Amino acid sequence: MIVVMESSASKEQITRVIEKLKDLGFGIHLSEGVERTIIGAIGDKKRLAGRVVEAMTGVEKVVPILQPFKLAGREFHSEITPIKVKSLTFGGEGIAIIAGPCAVESEEQIVETANAVKKAGAHMLRGGAFKPRTSPYSFQGLEEDGLRLLKLAGEATSLPTVTEVVNPKDVEVVTEYVDMIQVGARNMQNFTLLRELGKTKKPILLKRGLAATIEEWLMAAEYILSEGNYNVVLCERGIRTYETSTRNTLDLSAIPIVKSLSHLPIIVDPSHGTGKWRLVTPMSKAAIAAGADGLMIEVHPRPDEALSDGPQSLTPSSFEELVREVAIVANAVGRRSL
Repeated sequence: MIVVMESSASKEQITRVIEKLKDLGFGIHLSEGVERTIIGAIGDKKRLAGRVVEAMTGVEKVVPILQPFKLAGREFHSEITPIKVKSLTFGGEGIAIIAGPCAVESEEQIVETANAVKKAGAHMLRGGAFKPRTSPYSFQGLEEDGLRLLKLAGEATSLPTVTEVVNPKDVEVVTEYVDMIQVGARNMQNFTLLRELGKTKKPILLKRGLAATIEEWLMAAEYILSEGNYNVVLCERGIRTYETSTRNTLDLSAIPIVKSLSHLPIIVDPSHGTGKWRLVTPMSKAAIAAGADGLMIEVHPRPDEALSDGPQSLTPSSFEELVREVAIVANAVGRRSL
């Protein structure tokens, strides 16, 4: 439930309400606004708890949260929450564009790509160091060497960096190297990993699972938020359906649905969503028109030589064209490219 304090409530009154809620077994999440203090009481419903708290001095009203995702929902926080990663903001007026190769392969490859996407207009550099693959014989990533190279390329171009973490044991080392941590589709419901990431203050990019409902996706975000890390950006990357024309089915309807349910920013990954480089630009434009706060695009200087996901990777020149076309759509719908 949400406890809305009166505008004139004193610090002592707020403290007494918080202590009472803790005594009743609730977890507390405090939001202090300019005009109002709101206390989120998270936990199992307690009969009569709302009435008891509502009777306390300084309390304006108690509002029950009906959705199962308490902290991720708009009932708890009505306005979209901008998430900052260094100087980049997800969820503001601008469209944030993340670009880079699926996997870090070498210093030459990641630095060349970083320079190219920076020149074309990217705002963040992506690159996989730990690669969970369907086949155990496929390239699995350079691991910590890949993290080191990604950091080097990011520093050389002044681009913030993002990479995927797979194992909860790797969270600490990944945190040392990158500015944002990605949870891939296969790990969306790896609850041990989500809880571990919730204990960090590092921004998290949470991809939708292969066959996850929107509620399950938001509940995965809830795991991270419930541990105290509120810096979560959602990423729609397509879901598995019976359609075989594309790698996945990119669910653009998820964008307005998520925005109606949650205050968390949402971006779209059309590279994984389609699996075909020719579809990436049109689906990017559609995503922005639907209200996405950003894009995540796979770019490789030589896609035919890529060790991972070459068929869906854009060349630097194709990516430059994508950025130009996305800017036109962004302006048309009242957004701007950063």
